[in-house]
Amino acid sequence: MHMFFATLRILCQHVFCNLGRFMLTSAQCRAARALVDWSREMLSERSKVSHRSIVDFERGAREPRVLTKEALARALEAAGVEFIPENGGGAGVRLKKGGKID
Repeated sequence: MHMFFATLRILCQHVFCNLGRFMLTSAQCRAARALVDWSREMLSERSKVSHRSIVDFERGAREPRVLTKEALARALEAAGVEFIPENGGGAGVRLKKGGKID
């Protein structure tokens, strides 16, 4: 059963997959970096994702693995970014209320 859910998670590329998990978009990644004033190098350092992977993802050249997107999102969330799901008005980002930026 566990393998079944792991397979679904890998196959799903929607902002929120069938299991309710968040999926970062390239536009959200670029916007989130801008909100916290991070370079791609800083995001790479904080997320432990290669700089090349971030560049390719943000310019739409390659779709990273789910685990890579999760690492990027975690690093940006730790810096105070809140991801807004697709809810009819479009997916987006904002700074958390009272959150701090480092």
